[in-house]
Amino acid sequence: MSFHDVRFPTALSQGSSGGPERFTEIVTLANGYEERNSPWESSRRRYDAGLGIRSLDDIETLIAFFEARRGRLFGFRWRDWADWRSCPASGSPSGMDQGIGTGDGATTIYPICKHYASGGQSFERVIDKPVAGTVRVGVGGVELVEGADWALDTVTGRLIFTQPPAAGAPITAGYEFDVPVRFDTDRLEVSYAGFAAGDVPNVPVVEIRT
Repeated sequence: MSFHDVRFPTALSQGSSGGPERFTEIVTLANGYEERNSPWESSRRRYDAGLGIRSLDDIETLIAFFEARRGRLFGFRWRDWADWRSCPASGSPSGMDQGIGTGDGATTIYPICKHYASGGQSFERVIDKPVAGTVRVGVGGVELVEGADWALDTVTGRLIFTQPPAAGAPITAGYEFDVPVRFDTDRLEVSYAGFAAGDVPNVPVVEIRT
């Protein structure tokens, strides 16, 4: 997959709108009951980057980023300001934030994930694009040292342990993360006169699978 490991300017994404999208197929039966099914295991996020454009300088920054990605051709990182940490928004990541697995004494590679829970139900989301330098890891309640005990695969987002965690030991992690996305258009249409009057361009961005 064509992906540039660069983040969309955070000064622009901070003013954007968007969030997770699900796809649910619904069939209404003759008796009024419904049958519901989803072919998607995970949600897909969509954003509008145009709402973060506040000046002509911002437009120039957007055009440069768009051209460098060749429109929809190359993916890139996106910070979702509503959901970008393993911990609550008011906190800081720690090595005990999220359970990501249980040691078996043999496995050394583990994906990073985040759990969403409500009303006794939960969803596990795999995090493909953690932010290097923010990841913290714990095993059995003890925080480990990056480099000596584990390393981060910056391409896949997986953790690689120097030694396999002991059988039965809970593996946890804390981190900041980005969403892998691409532009959902090959065309930017900006009216400078309209922008001066308060109009903003529509710049759709959509999550991609990596």
